[in-house]
Order: sequence, then C-alpha cells, then structure tokens
Amino acid sequence: MESHKKKELVIGVVMLGAGLVYLFMTMNLPRKGFVDAAFVPYVLAFMLCLLGILQLIASRTTASSEIDAESDSTPADYATVLKTLGLIVLYAALLKTVGFLLMTTLYLYLQFIVLTPASQRVKHVSYLVIAVIASTAIYFLFRHGFDLMLPAGFLDL
Repeated sequence: MESHKKKELVIGVVMLGAGLVYLFMTMNLPRKGFVDAAFVPYVLAFMLCLLGILQLIASRTTASSEIDAESDSTPADYATVLKTLGLIVLYAALLKTVGFLLMTTLYLYLQFIVLTPASQRVKHVSYLVIAVIASTAIYFLFRHGFDLMLPAGFLDL
C-alpha cells in the first residue's frame, strides 16, 4: 500500500515538472495576440501543471480511502492497444492522400468499435453519426475559425 502511494507521488511530481518545463519552453514562443500559435501550448502546459497538482493532492489521501491495486486490477488488453496503434499509423499514413475529413471520420468510427467492450453491442449508427459530426465540426473550426489548412485529400472543400 505504501509503495502505491509513493508511485502516485512520483507520477504527480513528474507531471508537474514536465508541465513546468513545457511552460518555460512555451514562454520563448513569439506572441502576436491572445489566440495565436502559442495559445494551445500555453493551455496544454497549464493543464499538465494542473493535472500534476491534482495528482499530488490525490497521492496525499489517507490509506483507508485507497483501493488495493492488486485486488481490483484487470489484465491488460494488449490486443486493444495494438489495434489502436495500428489505427493511428494508418490514419497518419493516409491523412494527406485521403484528407482530414474522411480519415478522421473513419478513424473515429473504427476507434469507437475497438474501444467498445466485448460485453456490449456495437452501435454502428451512433458511432458513425458522432464521427461525422465531430470530424466536420473540427474541420470547419480549424479551416474557417482558425484559418488553418487541413489536408483536404480528394475532397477539396
């Protein structure tokens, strides 16, 4: 139980340290306004620092509220991890050729299927609708909101 607490504390310290290093590196980026190229790195750095602080607070909880990691552990599902890595590689390989909109829709749909527990029924229609809406929203947000080009592929929107 005590080693579990130490691991949680180390994870919190590492996360906070990584967040602070990332924040200091982000401060070297040139600024042109509130929302510019440095905006997202600042948000990510602050979020990583916040997660590190929350992890440190969580590691300080009393031993009575901790869950015994050995009794509640579930075996690792390496097949799901390998399928996810394969989908990411396929997504990155075909993104420029096929385009952001179609590849992101396909990736999200397949990832939803991979992450669906074996005990549940796969909801194909729901997954497809969510994937299409999310991909379209992200594409138009980046294209028209942030004025950033995403790979259009053979769909030139």
